[in-house]
Amino acid sequence: MDILSIVSFLGFTLLVAFIAWYATRKTDENSADGYYLGGRSLGYITIAGSLLLTNLSAEQIVGLNGQSFAQGVLVMAWETLAAISLIVTAIYLLPKYMRSGITTIPEFIQERFDAQTKSILSILFLVAFGIVLLPTILYSGSLAFSTMFDLPETLGISQSSVIWICVLSIGIIGSIYAIFGGLKAVAVSDLVNAIGLLIGGLLIPIFGLMLIGDGNVSDGLNELWTENPDKFNAKGEIDSFIPFSTIFTGMMIAQMYYWGTNQSILQRVFGAKSLADGQKGMILAGFVKFLIPIIVVLPGIIAWHIFGNDLTNADQAYPALVRKVLPSAFLGFFAAVLFGAVLSSFNSLLNSSSTLFGVDLYRQYFDKNASEHKMVKAGKVFGLLLALISMSIAPFIANAPDGLFSYIQESLGSLSVPILAVVAVGMATKNVPALGAKIVLTVGVLMYLVSQFVLSPHFVDAALTEAAANGITDAKALGIIKAKAYPHFLHIMGILFVINVGFMLLLGKLYPNKNEYKPKVTEQIDITPWKYAKVVGIAITILVLSTYLIF
Repeated sequence: MDILSIVSFLGFTLLVAFIAWYATRKTDENSADGYYLGGRSLGYITIAGSLLLTNLSAEQIVGLNGQSFAQGVLVMAWETLAAISLIVTAIYLLPKYMRSGITTIPEFIQERFDAQTKSILSILFLVAFGIVLLPTILYSGSLAFSTMFDLPETLGISQSSVIWICVLSIGIIGSIYAIFGGLKAVAVSDLVNAIGLLIGGLLIPIFGLMLIGDGNVSDGLNELWTENPDKFNAKGEIDSFIPFSTIFTGMMIAQMYYWGTNQSILQRVFGAKSLADGQKGMILAGFVKFLIPIIVVLPGIIAWHIFGNDLTNADQAYPALVRKVLPSAFLGFFAAVLFGAVLSSFNSLLNSSSTLFGVDLYRQYFDKNASEHKMVKAGKVFGLLLALISMSIAPFIANAPDGLFSYIQESLGSLSVPILAVVAVGMATKNVPALGAKIVLTVGVLMYLVSQFVLSPHFVDAALTEAAANGITDAKALGIIKAKAYPHFLHIMGILFVINVGFMLLLGKLYPNKNEYKPKVTEQIDITPWKYAKVVGIAITILVLSTYLIF
């Protein structure tokens, strides 16, 4: 990086920090509402920006572009279908959440079932954050910086050493943001970074297409389309990362879990000034998610056209493309934007972890009479501890066999299925007992783990052994045999979701609650819904579905 790049990097990074400080200087960070929910003062634009940046980080940009590099536009399902989940959550789930005035999803679970069920759910969220999400954010960001700026050569040290240095640097700075700033600081910095990311993210495919088309974007797009027709098929075959049939099973379950029950996402919305602001923020984020494949999918296909099989690791596709096409004058700005995106996702998850521990666990198990100030302080200490754990795990994600994005999605499947089942049944019924939720949250996780890490390897290995005995060596044929040997993990999620929901409903029939559940109603905020929510939601849904008619 030259002097101009360094100055622009530091300038934009400091600007974000200043804006976040200025916007939060009057917020009472010692109160629970102030620290965890930003004083319930967030507008819809801030919410939308924070939602996007919490979700869209280096693990998304690097990982999903890595998948599109390998398999093409079909991986856009992770983004486009998210829009539908955001709309469903905004219209149907959010009013119920905000009517009760909750701070966390486990808080709702306690109201519906009991305190023990809440504790189990909180622990599952914390495990997901600490072992899966936080480490992948750190690793993907580190990989991006290492590849884009060729840090091993620049610093004269090994790739693994560079990853460790980057992980520790990002982790420490992100921890300071999250632990000492509270939700409002996180959300405001997210909004500024979101604007920067959208601008910077759009520059990469534009410059990439200009390279392909000798300076003309339209010519570049035409060549990309005509030379790589297989990369523009959205309907994945059985041996692809996302077979088309999975869109109707586990894909929507994964999406609804993430956008409809995930604490790190919904905490931003719970901090809204009103229900209408929360709905507008989620629906606006949904519309942008529909457009996001331009940033997180298209560059991967461009990278394939430029590099082909020259890259040894698909996850290197995006940073390698950035390094190739982005003029040096923009490198500092883009580095700052990407740095901000990594920090955003990292500190958002840390803030949510602090919330889960402070609100849901500390008072119940450590100090029943703790003041709000003490509860917030305990949450900050726990957040710091979780940050240290995630930093120690992050560098080892380099060993994930199918790339970091697959690692995220497959790992989260163990938690998303039972959590979504419990929340859905809890909302839809009044008589299902807490016992059913506890069994699903424990046994449901074990069922998925046994399926993916015991049964799946057994059947796949047996099928490949038989194929080898029959002399089958073609890579395509072996891929199909492997795919047919055991259901795709998204199909498994769909099957287990039905089993978990069915079990809870059956238990509700056999052993119903003696006391029927009555939802709590609070008047903390205005819960008048946005009158255009359904109309705009339907319009965006039609746009999403139309993409499968085009590709």
